Amino acid sequence: MIVAVTGATGNMGTYTVDEILKMPEVKKVRILGHKGKKTKEFIKKRRDFSQRIEVVYGTIVSEEDCLKLVSGADYVINMAAVIPPASDKHPEAAIEANEKGPETLVNAIKAVGGHPKLIHISTVGLYGNRNHIHPFGRVGDPLLISPFDLYALTKMRGEFTVLESGLENWAVIRQTAMLYDEMLMKNVSDGLMFHTCFNAPLEWATGRDSGRLIANILRRDIKGELDEKNFWKKCFNLGMEKNRITGYETLDDGFRLIGGNVENFFRPDYNSMRNFHGLWFSDGWKLEELFRYQSETLKDFWNGVKKKNPVFGLAKLVPKKLIKKLVIDRLLGDSNSPYYWKKRGDRARMTAYFKGEEEFEKTPKSWNDFPLLCKGRSPEGNIDYDELRKKDTPLFYGFDFDKDDSDIDINDLRSVAEAHGGRLLSDSFETGDMYSPVRWETQDGEEFTANPYTVLRCGHWYNIAYRKYAWDFDRLSKKDRIFASAWYDSHDTDEDHFYYFDENFEAGMK
Repeated sequence: MIVAVTGATGNMGTYTVDEILKMPEVKKVRILGHKGKKTKEFIKKRRDFSQRIEVVYGTIVSEEDCLKLVSGADYVINMAAVIPPASDKHPEAAIEANEKGPETLVNAIKAVGGHPKLIHISTVGLYGNRNHIHPFGRVGDPLLISPFDLYALTKMRGEFTVLESGLENWAVIRQTAMLYDEMLMKNVSDGLMFHTCFNAPLEWATGRDSGRLIANILRRDIKGELDEKNFWKKCFNLGMEKNRITGYETLDDGFRLIGGNVENFFRPDYNSMRNFHGLWFSDGWKLEELFRYQSETLKDFWNGVKKKNPVFGLAKLVPKKLIKKLVIDRLLGDSNSPYYWKKRGDRARMTAYFKGEEEFEKTPKSWNDFPLLCKGRSPEGNIDYDELRKKDTPLFYGFDFDKDDSDIDINDLRSVAEAHGGRLLSDSFETGDMYSPVRWETQDGEEFTANPYTVLRCGHWYNIAYRKYAWDFDRLSKKDRIFASAWYDSHDTDEDHFYYFDENFEAGMK
């Protein structure tokens, strides 16, 4: 049994490879890696498994390298990704890994006869910004990539490639916010931390649990115990119900390790008010029911970090004001910080993240005046936070979402297309045939081809973000009732902004 892995040295990849190496059925783990320090250290740490690890040195955009990787493999696990903040600083690398990589990998699998089964890791970032109005989501929600989130946009395109690949055995897993051991230190090295909305709904999973999930999928399939009908050619959300919190609580948990809290180090106006990504999953239970992989709660994770890093305890002896000045406030001048955007007159980002500089100035400076959901305060008034985390909040889908795939008929396809402001161009459709391509037309008259599963069950609907690094959801949502059901939770109906990256990946707005 050979398992081919991309992204093996990444946050999720390392945990996944370690779990797979525990499986005696797997004779070889073949990884795709760059020649360099990171791959060398990865192999060195696993020297006890040197006979079972094979390295294909190369890149995911090389046809030759991908062919070497997948030839003779039984499974391909694609975790290759360039994530923020690296995707912000190196956009070309993100495009290669997240967007072009899946296409090269799919073509390589086809070239060897389509035998390897593909598990592709996508991201919660595809759903875009959510708040207390619709904090819950499911596979099938519209994909409203937050403006200037190049990571999520390129991952969306990569996922679309897999969904439309025509491969016989594939599965897409949209990874939620992931906890990993080095997370705390990495998050204080860049202004990215200021993108996390304090009220953003986040449902965390640990890297170890994520790796255990992949290994359990392989174990079940190898033993012939996998429910193939309900796994292959399906898309899933990876999350954990017990780990539903907000951005504020996430930061607070981390700062407790050094004896502090969010309010010791942040002001409410440090972080963006919208344009993030994250939600609570109403369907996250599906993977757990199939594979029983969940074990670590947030408390478990932070206790583990504390145990491994006793030096954090020494920070309790350092004055909080000094830590704020040396660690947090210095990042306000980072190019990923809202204060940097304001100082540089970055109107596009200030609009995307705050509705504009004027609205940014209105952000409360005192925590007593800020509407924190986790403390029972919403912008509209008091709120029952515990009840909010339990109450599902489905969007509008344009058809009966609870309908079984086998019962989906041409009227459902027409209804969804019309709800998007477009229409179904195909004249015929065999009821229940979710994977044969059909033709659609957008509200702008653009034609595209996609199978019904991709559109109805995975939330994809063609727009400019699929062909340009641009976001036009203000305009589209005025006629697209499916988009509107989520977009207007955090955007005003009279907003009419077109966001884009120019050829140099500088942010712009019309």
